[in-house]
Amino acid sequence: MANCGCTEYSRAGRGLPGIEPGMPLPAGTGLTRRSFISRVSGLALSVYGAASLGPKAFEAGIAAAAAQAADQRILVSVFLSGGVDSLTLLAPTGHSRYASLRPTLAMAADQGTPFAEDPSLRWHPSVASLATLHGEGKVTVFPAVGYDDPNQSHFTSRHYWEVGEVNPFGRWGWLGRYLDRHGAADNPLQGLTLGWELQPSLAAQQVPVATVSRPDQYDFWSPGVWGAVHDRMLDAFGDLGEPTTSDGALRYARAQVEATATLRQQLQPFQSGYSTPPGVTYPNAEFGRRLAALAAMIEGGLPLQVVAIETGGYDTHSNQAQTLGPDLDEVSRSLLAFQRDLEARGLEDRVLVHVWSEFGRRPQENGSGTDHGAAGVGFVIGSRASGQMVGSFPGLQDAQLDQADNLRATSDFRGTYRALLEQWLGVDAAEIIPNASSFTAPTLVTP
Repeated sequence: MANCGCTEYSRAGRGLPGIEPGMPLPAGTGLTRRSFISRVSGLALSVYGAASLGPKAFEAGIAAAAAQAADQRILVSVFLSGGVDSLTLLAPTGHSRYASLRPTLAMAADQGTPFAEDPSLRWHPSVASLATLHGEGKVTVFPAVGYDDPNQSHFTSRHYWEVGEVNPFGRWGWLGRYLDRHGAADNPLQGLTLGWELQPSLAAQQVPVATVSRPDQYDFWSPGVWGAVHDRMLDAFGDLGEPTTSDGALRYARAQVEATATLRQQLQPFQSGYSTPPGVTYPNAEFGRRLAALAAMIEGGLPLQVVAIETGGYDTHSNQAQTLGPDLDEVSRSLLAFQRDLEARGLEDRVLVHVWSEFGRRPQENGSGTDHGAAGVGFVIGSRASGQMVGSFPGLQDAQLDQADNLRATSDFRGTYRALLEQWLGVDAAEIIPNASSFTAPTLVTP
């Protein structure tokens, strides 16, 4: 996936991507990132926070949490970075100004799948998989979600969504604040980023969270050693951690080795690539592979609570007709495969997926693409999703657009967060989202 390379389309902070001058500091800035295990052993897992806890404490915490994780509900946050064009994904073909605002990008009125809840909209053919799930009542759609006085900077708008408030000084992610109140002091897998860098929405102040690209990339490469000999060598490493010693440095080294061996055993089922159930096929791309890994990790009993995944390339200022459709197709098919995977494993009632982007695009095209807009599209996906549209499509007439001629928000992202916290995670949103009661909580979850 490619993007335009907007100058403000970057990040900052230790362990986070870079940031342009003048932008808000991202949630989690200043968190130290350290290896759960020794780098020489082929580290895959990085832990943020709780630096005073050693690896054996994490090992014990993960084991204790796993013993209680059988019925744990899991929220998966999927970020479509760059500002996905909602008017392509859900095309307003029934609105008279649509074709004139988009003379080269408008979808024909007979293409795609009708959107049952609003006949003026149609699903784009590239997201036919989402249309399938919506037809099954497993997708709640936000046709115009955002916030008042929208900021059109990638970084600033994303920051607001990540901290759960319109506050450039927010320092902790909204999901990180949830874990600070309801997580554990010794289970970094409770807040897991599937990727190379910590997602700021998970940045917690008091409890550990973790990042891993994929569990099958947790590797112990040894030159010239493989097969049964390699396995016996690693088993022997684990045994080295058991003897006690009065030497502090040696005791620490042995603890590291023992924790390494334990985590290897926990991730052993995923080392061969973790199979998917019969009939489930993911797109052969990183986003799909990470969702496939996540389904296997959940079934494997890893103590996950909130998981964040980012997939990018939606900053379509140019060449939108050529690039956006394939990107949407990949993501849509991956999300359908993940739902089918969960259903095949009997996990569908434990997982809810929230899909969001920092903003939508302008209704009027710029010639070959679309520029930064305001309200955009969002989804909640799962067998327990209410399947009811939240808000409405505001329309494209001058009086229906905002003062900058952008799509006007008909639902607020903070109301979405309030509903996810209260209806899915079962906690008081007022503890986590500032002024939560002032935002309407839509019905997102079935009883």
